[in-house]
Amino acid sequence: MAVQPLILGEMPSLSKLYINAAAQAARRRLLGTGDSSHLPDESHEVRAVAVDVANLTAYQHLLGETASDVLPAGFIHALAFPLAMSVMNRDDFPLPLLGMIHLGNRVEQRVPLLFTEALDITARVENLRGHRSGTQVDVVAEVRKSGSNAVCWLGVSTYLAKGIFLPGIDKPSAQHGKPDFRAPDPTALWQLGVDAGRAYAAVSGDFNPIHLSVLSAKALGMRRSIAHGMYLASRALADVGPARGDSFIWEVGFETPVFLPARVALDITTEQEGTGAWHRSSFVAWNPRSGRRHFNGSVAALDDAAAGNGDERAGKDTPGLTETGASGPVQEERI
Repeated sequence: MAVQPLILGEMPSLSKLYINAAAQAARRRLLGTGDSSHLPDESHEVRAVAVDVANLTAYQHLLGETASDVLPAGFIHALAFPLAMSVMNRDDFPLPLLGMIHLGNRVEQRVPLLFTEALDITARVENLRGHRSGTQVDVVAEVRKSGSNAVCWLGVSTYLAKGIFLPGIDKPSAQHGKPDFRAPDPTALWQLGVDAGRAYAAVSGDFNPIHLSVLSAKALGMRRSIAHGMYLASRALADVGPARGDSFIWEVGFETPVFLPARVALDITTEQEGTGAWHRSSFVAWNPRSGRRHFNGSVAALDDAAAGNGDERAGKDTPGLTETGASGPVQEERI
């Protein structure tokens, strides 16, 4: 029997979720954890979510997206993010929310969504599994047009609880190191100011202190503030440009953080069909001084077969996400 979703009256407040997560972490330190290896079956849902047009415009301007009535895929991720965090903030979620590391994302943009459309958003957690450095989990968000059952946008975010090993979950065997990264000639150079984290927080609502200032980041153990991973990924998606069309698969794996201020080199390589139509763009970003890779990913055309099978794949291992960062320190931004 299917478990009915928990219907929330409005989108959760991220600031309240972070405060509750801090209190939850303190309770777990004091009382210990239950050592559960089970994820909550219940999903969270908010219906008839409206888009703030001013916020959408500010997002498009900041990320370099074309001004349009169509919601960018990264904007939809930001819209669904508080609901996804609320599922990981439950008392029966077995991993600590604070300190979770964002390994990667996979998005299926199946149908374009307009800012005028009310949206139903659902989030759940699944696929709890081992990682050489701890335990990882997928957070799945689905966005539908209000009142419809058809999923228009599907996002799978993979997170790692570093140092947390749950009973009954095997630690995978060590993998061979990745080939050394050799930086190509960049197609773009980004200049990110020290305020890049605050600027993205203003349009995404993610005011995680590790992104806001040197002082707030140091208070959480970082040497400087770091850029949001989804800001970087969404900016790369915007740089791919309108050739990607309205339906595509967007994947990104994070490796090393971008400390602010920073210069980031980006290379985008595009593949075409035999007819000359766009087929796929691969991107990689790195530190032009040290040569260390920050993230890599791709945007590919979403064919009808992929769209039809998306729900079945949502909770399965996604190549490039589950073992991101195998040859270096596990990335990227901590919640």
